[in-house]
Amino acid sequence: MKAMVISGISNLKGVSNPLKLSDCPIPIPNRNQVLIKIGACAVCHTELDEIEGRTPPPKYPIIPGHQVVGEVIEAGENVTRHEVGDRVGVAWIFSSCGNCSFCQKGSDNLCPEFKATGRDASGGYAEYMIVHEDYSYKIPETYTDVQAAPLLCAGVIGYRSLKLTNIRDGMNLGLTGFGASAHIVLKLVKYVYPNSSVFVFARSSNEREFARELGAEWAGETEERSPVLLDAIIDTTPAWKPVVEALSNLNRGGRLVINAIRKEDTDKEYLLNMDYTKHLWNEKEIKSVANVSRKDVQEFLQLAPKVPIYPEVSEYELVEANKALIELKESKIRGAKVLVINR
Repeated sequence: MKAMVISGISNLKGVSNPLKLSDCPIPIPNRNQVLIKIGACAVCHTELDEIEGRTPPPKYPIIPGHQVVGEVIEAGENVTRHEVGDRVGVAWIFSSCGNCSFCQKGSDNLCPEFKATGRDASGGYAEYMIVHEDYSYKIPETYTDVQAAPLLCAGVIGYRSLKLTNIRDGMNLGLTGFGASAHIVLKLVKYVYPNSSVFVFARSSNEREFARELGAEWAGETEERSPVLLDAIIDTTPAWKPVVEALSNLNRGGRLVINAIRKEDTDKEYLLNMDYTKHLWNEKEIKSVANVSRKDVQEFLQLAPKVPIYPEVSEYELVEANKALIELKESKIRGAKVLVINR
């Protein structure tokens, strides 16, 4: 099968093709696993973190990609959840131990043995992949493969972030950064919290214009102050500057939810400029998002068609994965980027 492979850490400023097109053997499903013929896989900023060495290092070489949609073409022994011909999705959570205290209470995203799709196991930048049946999910019929792929990370992690804000209908929400995840969150808020207003902070004028088109109450630059103080803010950027700036826009008792696996080191000086009284006092909170749980994926895939949420997407061929990643690195973003693999 054809696959785009990460062979080691690269600096994307000096490398235009960090992924190599390779011929790999089609994997064979073991007990409780399914073999998926991949139709589409969305592109995520986490792939940049993997390539540039900001995540725990995978065992190279590795096939990245964790927003996968495809058809089950073979089922291993004891598979009961899916049949050949089912259309399923795979998210960031590839597996967990199932036995620890976190798994037992439904927080498998915090499992010490958490394994990530496309980092700890080969993912969706390929024609085929295998996964345990418990970590694959039936895709609603209303979505094409391309439409569904961004729901499996950008959508699910946005859903988890929104839950962690603890906002109620009528409260004001901020979004700093407006890429694949944030634009889905805005659509979700309009449905779940119809009386809440959304305020967007983004460095790109195109992103700010896009946010207004989708119904944002206001959109400004990262350094700007919102017209009102916000009850919660979700940060979806790879940088520290938006975190510090967001804290100045939080109301008393407000919560900043950081939706990122890692932050880049290029602007750490902003942390040194953080002032306790200005940025944190009055019981403001900072909460991180760690991975996603199976429950998050299941709940969001049930909710998304009701809204309905249809992500804005740009399509690329599998061999164009490097192009998509470079554009993401350069913030050439409008919605989500999706690799179309088996049409």
